[in-house]
Amino acid sequence: MSHRIDIELTSDRGDGSWTWRAAGARQPKGVVSSSLLPAGAQVGDVMRADAESDADGISLVSVQPPKQRNRSEAERIEIIGSTRSEPGVTTQLAGGRRRRDDDDDRPRGRGRTDGDRRGPRSERGTRPSSGGQTDRRRAAPRREGPPARPERPRAPRLRAGRTHRQALLAQLPTEQRPVCELVLRGGVPLVRETLEIQRKAAEASGIPVVKAGPVIDVAEKLAPHARLAEWQDRADAALAQAAEVDLRDLRSVVVAADGVARHEQTRQTAEDLRKALASRVDAEQRAWSTELAELVEQERSVAALRLSSRPPKAGVPLPPALATSLAQLVVNQLGPETSAERYCTVLEALALSPVRTQVVPASVPDAPAQPIIEAVRRLGDRIPQIAAAFGVEPAPPTRNRRGPRRPGSVTAAVPPPPATP
Repeated sequence: MSHRIDIELTSDRGDGSWTWRAAGARQPKGVVSSSLLPAGAQVGDVMRADAESDADGISLVSVQPPKQRNRSEAERIEIIGSTRSEPGVTTQLAGGRRRRDDDDDRPRGRGRTDGDRRGPRSERGTRPSSGGQTDRRRAAPRREGPPARPERPRAPRLRAGRTHRQALLAQLPTEQRPVCELVLRGGVPLVRETLEIQRKAAEASGIPVVKAGPVIDVAEKLAPHARLAEWQDRADAALAQAAEVDLRDLRSVVVAADGVARHEQTRQTAEDLRKALASRVDAEQRAWSTELAELVEQERSVAALRLSSRPPKAGVPLPPALATSLAQLVVNQLGPETSAERYCTVLEALALSPVRTQVVPASVPDAPAQPIIEAVRRLGDRIPQIAAAFGVEPAPPTRNRRGPRRPGSVTAAVPPPPATP
């Protein structure tokens, strides 16, 4: 079901399509074919468009040219104010003491001598001290950290077309198309919800109520075809964007193939998607290992630990040499001189890393701060060797609201039932 929106053309892609965004928005929203635009369209034009919303976003159905202004004179802004001539707002700085370093004619204060008078600003780098030595004011040395690591660009999300869905709608009878559109948008539950809303509206208006049974039967018959058409649109887009699309979207299309790919053509498409996913995961795994090795070499322990807990290929262990280097780096940074804040940050990242059981601190602080003790107690079940080094008993795991009762917990005594007379 289409709705009317205002759009603004943002750029001409040069391939017969334009990017657009909602009027007043900052980022582009989608792509529209130049065949839908009126002649003479330019970047920045604001137009009225009919759009359809679905699970993949907003697609434009038609675009109307912008309205022309029928005004013979230029727009003017009317300034309404008082006719009285009053002075504007003025600002006057309050007088205060002002330091005059090069004024020799001012009266000297009590106990002030020529030797105590401060010279010009350019000569204030040194001043005599009581011991006869020269004290120089030096700025504290600025500690420079490691160079900033450039952020990895985010992979674009999957943008599927509507070729197969439009073909499915075109081959259906006219009375079944609205039902199929609802199925494509939200499945059979959306059809039931829409029928319930229409039933209430009909009862309130006193008009006959449409029977929901036949419509639900049609929706249930169209649901498998709608799922197949939607998957085919996503599969075509995933194959075309397999090299740069987000891995989550690519995996979701491959997983969904098991339920819909039942014909020869769809099975071949599913096989091509599996090969593309395997190739993409291998490339991401190699890039992940390279980036992790660079972080270890730069001694960025927290960033390396966090990255090690998010491998592209689940279940693949770290290379032994890289795991040993990362564990040794963490051991070197968990020393007695490490600040409490830094110590807790490293422990938080270590608790989720695959090298968490390989890190055993060489020594612990003599009087560890309370935040460190609390962090070790809270994460002790994940890093038991560090908890043992601190002599801290790990905190028991918290019980889920609907989970089983934790052993040793105290429950309220239930009174026995009254005796039967």
